[in-house]
Amino acid sequence: MTETASRPTLEAVAARAGVSRATASRVVNGGDGVREPLVERVRRAVEELGYVPNQAARSLVTRRHDAVAVVIAEPETRVFADPFFALQLRGISKELTAHDSQLVLLLTEGRDDHARVGRYLAGGHVDGALVFSLHLDDPLPQLIHGAGVPTVFGGRPGWGDGARRAVYVDSDNRGGAREAVRHLVGLGRTRVAHITGALDQTSAVDRLDGFRDVMGDDDPRLVVEGDFTPAGGERAMRELLERCPDVDAVFAANDLTASGALRVLRERGRRVPDDVAVIGFDDMLPVAEQTDPPLTTVRQDIEEMGRLMARLLLRDLDRRTGEQGADGGPAGVVLPTTLVRRVSA
Repeated sequence: MTETASRPTLEAVAARAGVSRATASRVVNGGDGVREPLVERVRRAVEELGYVPNQAARSLVTRRHDAVAVVIAEPETRVFADPFFALQLRGISKELTAHDSQLVLLLTEGRDDHARVGRYLAGGHVDGALVFSLHLDDPLPQLIHGAGVPTVFGGRPGWGDGARRAVYVDSDNRGGAREAVRHLVGLGRTRVAHITGALDQTSAVDRLDGFRDVMGDDDPRLVVEGDFTPAGGERAMRELLERCPDVDAVFAANDLTASGALRVLRERGRRVPDDVAVIGFDDMLPVAEQTDPPLTTVRQDIEEMGRLMARLLLRDLDRRTGEQGADGGPAGVVLPTTLVRRVSA
């Protein structure tokens, strides 16, 4: 007997529960209109028989695949090296698992991958998409829009034409940056510098704007562009010390950047925080608590951002499945940030 032939069928579930096949189908597929005693009988029969619904048949009934694409607009070398992505994926995975939905991870190395992702999403394999780490010139938003799949973005989208409504989850990047820089100024630091993130991403732009809200832009030498990586932090810190040897504080765009800056300061014999105070952004514990010295940083709840992205998408999908329309949800949710003080500032 083959494995397929030995599997219990929906008809067997209905017979065991003493209900019609249609009733068993409604219970298994989450439909309404079945009295609770019958629901319990069907669920008991499912458990006793070890029945597993046929996903293709279930999709015909529910119009759902119970799968969500998570699209990260970064190469895999960056994704698997940066704890930020692990935290966000953990939040997404927890929320999807709680709703019995699968996560399908899609990464982009180059333009060919963008087209591949667009084709996959347009092919009807998933119910929706969660997209983050977008860059300003990224074609993914337009491809996803063309695919017609419900989408939630991680981070404020960079387009400002008003033509595309975007649901997104972000942190208060600008406000968090302001708080960090005000803290440095409150410590009596007068030569406060900023190592930015990649400025083709809105989070980096918002954090730079927060820095300028406090410090202005009178001395452009005090701003050096980084790329959210430790190596970028090292390179930018070396450039900053060459430009401004008297710098006495650094606000780094994220914790990884700050960790690179700290290494260079240690190499150059600059004491932290005595000579140079340093603040990061993210509060990723595997980084912030392990730097030398431990890093003062701006905390954003990265895992909660992931959970909320998934929650908003699933809520949208429920509205669509229930034929209630997809509008009415929040266009953007911005989570608060807090300054976490450790030794570096």
